[in-house]
Amino acid sequence: MNYLRMMRPSHWTKNIFVFAALMFGILGEESQLHGPWQDVLLAFFSAVGAFFCFSLASSAVYIFNDIIDRETDRLHPEKRSRPIAAGSVSVGSAAVMSVLCGVAALVCSSFLVRELAAVILAYIVLMIFYSLLLKRMMILDCITISIGFCLRAVAGAIVVGVFISPWLIICTFALCLFLGFGKRRSEIAQLKEDSESFRKTLGGYTPELLAHMLDVTSGLAVMCFLLYAMDDRTQRTFGTNNLVYTTPLVLYCIFRFSALIQKGKFSGPVQLILRDLPFQIGFVLWVLSCIVIIYANKLGITLGNVWAY
Repeated sequence: MNYLRMMRPSHWTKNIFVFAALMFGILGEESQLHGPWQDVLLAFFSAVGAFFCFSLASSAVYIFNDIIDRETDRLHPEKRSRPIAAGSVSVGSAAVMSVLCGVAALVCSSFLVRELAAVILAYIVLMIFYSLLLKRMMILDCITISIGFCLRAVAGAIVVGVFISPWLIICTFALCLFLGFGKRRSEIAQLKEDSESFRKTLGGYTPELLAHMLDVTSGLAVMCFLLYAMDDRTQRTFGTNNLVYTTPLVLYCIFRFSALIQKGKFSGPVQLILRDLPFQIGFVLWVLSCIVIIYANKLGITLGNVWAY
């Protein structure tokens, strides 16, 4: 059980970005996924395989990071219970587990698509640099994490074989940067005067600075989403630009996340996403709205026709 906890399976939810390309590929009119059902099924299982490969890779990184941070984790009210920090698992055993997860991720991904293995290797190397150096550098720490999420989205596109709009990649980067700064804000709110002793970069961040960064990155994410929704390629792919009308739900989710994180009610984005029901409802409604808008247009039902009545 301690070895499973060490892999942080609850954090595998971050790897859902791998499925973005599959979802847009299936819904898009231009996608090759509109071919025989065997191709769609193969794409689905390929995306699932990429998800588990990235989950193994992220677990390898989590374990490696916990080994590096075992002393400072003991100062955190929640992280002190992690197996390595608590002493439930030895450093040597954890190191072996980390290597096994990393090797398994690379081997399995190479069987899917060789390019996927290259992306996962790039992710592992980037995160090792993050654990050893970059997480101690203010702002660069959050930028590095955001690049890691973009690699997940790119991996999903590679394994499924579909095109991802540059606007969508930039939107993913901005959104994840928003989540990264949100995590820093929650750590300061929870740890208060002990925040710098837990994470040195928190000494450079202030609540006011992070509030400003949250405002900028959330605004950038929303703007990139709007540009993506209004892009000509989006029109050709989905046959509609009406995704822009889901903006109120996007704003609700972002504003609720920002409000709860700045109050310190959750220790990080994963905890908020998994535990806050209003946020979950808002996100599910946004996904359903996107599906309804796209398929309503395919059936010849447009907002213009609805409003005409």
